[in-house]
Amino acid sequence: MSLPTSPRRSFLRASIALSLAALAAPAAAHWTPPAATAARVDLVDRATGAALPLHTKDGRAWVVGTPGHEYAIRIRNASGERILAVTSVDGVNVITGETASPEQSGYVIEPWGSVEIAGWRKSLRRTAAFYFSEHAQSYAARTGRPFDVGVIGVAVFAEQRPPRHAIGEAKQEERARAAEAEAPAPSADALPAAPAGRAEMRSQSAERAAAGAAQLPAPAAKLGTGHGRSETSYARHVRFERATREPAQIVAIHYDRYENLLAMGVVHAPPRYAHTPRPFPGSRFVPDPR
Repeated sequence: MSLPTSPRRSFLRASIALSLAALAAPAAAHWTPPAATAARVDLVDRATGAALPLHTKDGRAWVVGTPGHEYAIRIRNASGERILAVTSVDGVNVITGETASPEQSGYVIEPWGSVEIAGWRKSLRRTAAFYFSEHAQSYAARTGRPFDVGVIGVAVFAEQRPPRHAIGEAKQEERARAAEAEAPAPSADALPAAPAGRAEMRSQSAERAAAGAAQLPAPAAKLGTGHGRSETSYARHVRFERATREPAQIVAIHYDRYENLLAMGVVHAPPRYAHTPRPFPGSRFVPDPR
């Protein structure tokens, strides 16, 4: 079963077990845009389990990334309805690997629930871990798309409410989803390959990006997100109809290494307490022995 690209539907979400694990995580500070929100987004350092502190400058949210550290994107549904979270890292959709656009597939999050997205989805069973890498080693750069490295995005959609006469059908569909959740997940080998046309489009896009990159100077030593170790992460397909074609909310979190953010004025060095030299620093009288 291939992932849909229709602007009205998306069928992939994390498994119930993953959602429960995220709910058990401790609450942390989050970045919320000025507009009314349906979701709260954190970046979590997987080595410590703590949310990375957010810094704001010129209307943008930033976090300090540590090269080599794995991280996860924690998305909390702050509403009483299901939402769809289309998520991108460095301009790449984390589920399909396509150059990101809001109409693509995303994760469905239950009312008041949450999910932690810890890697690039490789199948319904596996992901490749996110980690802070050198720009040239980022997944986006290695697939010919180096221009949007350094930002994480979440486009949030509300769900279309069914008419009253369709409530009975919705209940039947919910029972079908529950039965599907109990069934064993298909093997990665059983997943269909991407259509040839899409593969050709990706190849052409990568060639154009590589040609453009060759004409530009080498990028600064900034951070990207690498394609890390393979991990078990179950997901299943569900039906979701969007209430609108445009996202109800878009969250963007930028990241880079500490030195770059310090130079940009996003973060500030800890204060240094100046020592005033004294002409006679010695003690006035003989001190007691130690």
